Order: sequence, then structure tokens, then C-alpha cells
Amino acid sequence: MGIMTDFDDSYRTNGATLICGVDEAGRGPLAGPVVAAAVLFAPGVQIEGINDSKKISEKKREYLFPMIIKYATAYSVSVQPIEVIEKKNILGASLFAMEQAVGALSVKPHVILLDGNKVFREHETIIPVVKGDAKSFSIAAASILAKVTRDRIMDEYDALYPQYHWKKNKGYPTREHIRAILEHGACPYHRPSFLKNISNWEQGELFK
Repeated sequence: MGIMTDFDDSYRTNGATLICGVDEAGRGPLAGPVVAAAVLFAPGVQIEGINDSKKISEKKREYLFPMIIKYATAYSVSVQPIEVIEKKNILGASLFAMEQAVGALSVKPHVILLDGNKVFREHETIIPVVKGDAKSFSIAAASILAKVTRDRIMDEYDALYPQYHWKKNKGYPTREHIRAILEHGACPYHRPSFLKNISNWEQGELFK
């Protein structure tokens, strides 16, 4: 963890003390929203166990979620629904969610670290970090906020449409999920643009 906080600290130069990490969850699923989170911490704050949300268990993410909120100087979460994904495409919707999350922060960050290689706006203080959720403490924290928020939403949707097993697959294209779509058809929470080739998927690599 010390290495991750050191990464963020390397941007605390010339009075730039407010370092914001931003990440998203939900670019790959066939259903549900895309969620982005932005979070910043005061210098010196450390939370044991913070890491890329994909590398830690659901139980640990749920444990860390309130810890991040408690110790963050500011945080924000943006949920963008199917309509935005269909209008802007998933990359556009993800970047829009990131921008909305940053814009909703109660304080204005000096430097914004975005996970990935794209930015929502070209600016010298907005910095893309490839695999940032494994490098930056604040990006990793944002990844946990985004992932937990989205998983909870998918759990709620699962209660409405239990045939898709979203509580287990969170909307990702598992064999079970795709077979359920082929059997029951899509529902309003599915992303139409992601399902264009689904009639051919049963014969595809996923089912070999």
C-alpha cells in the first residue's frame, strides 16, 4: 500500500495537495449501468487493504467501502444508465460518468488521475494512468467505490429479473447469463448494442 500512496504523493508538487483518483466499473457487462467514482484523500491517509477492486474479494470490498468514505476528504459516485450507454457508446458513457463524478466533488482537486489511457477532457491536470487501479491509492479506492455501488445495483435488479442470475454474474457475459438471454430474451436493463450478435454466440467460443 505504501507504494500506492507514494504514487499519488509524487503528484503533490508546487502546492498541488488535492489528488483525486477516478475509476469506473461496468464497461464489459451486457446489462446494467456504468458507474464511476472519484475520491481524494488528505496527505498521509492510508487504509490497509486498498487495491484494485478486481483483485480483492467481494467481502473485502464491502468492508473497505465505508472505510474509504470515512477517511476520504471528498468522494462522489456517478451512475449512468442504459440510455446514456446506448447514446454515447460505452467508452463515451464511461468518460462521461468520470467527468460527472469529478464535477460533483465537494472540493476541487488540483490533479485528477484517471484509470486507463483516455481522458474526458484534455487538460494538464487531468492525467491518464494505464492500470492505475494497481498503481494509485486514490484510483484503487475509487475502483472499490464504483464496483461496490454497481454490484449493489445489479443485486437489486436481480430481485426483479432472477432468471439472469445477476446477483452472481453482475451482468457480465457468463455462459449462464447468455443462455438465460437466449431462453428468456432481453429485459429493459440489457444493453441493446451489446446484444446485436447474441443469436450467434451459442455457437461461439464461449460455449466450446
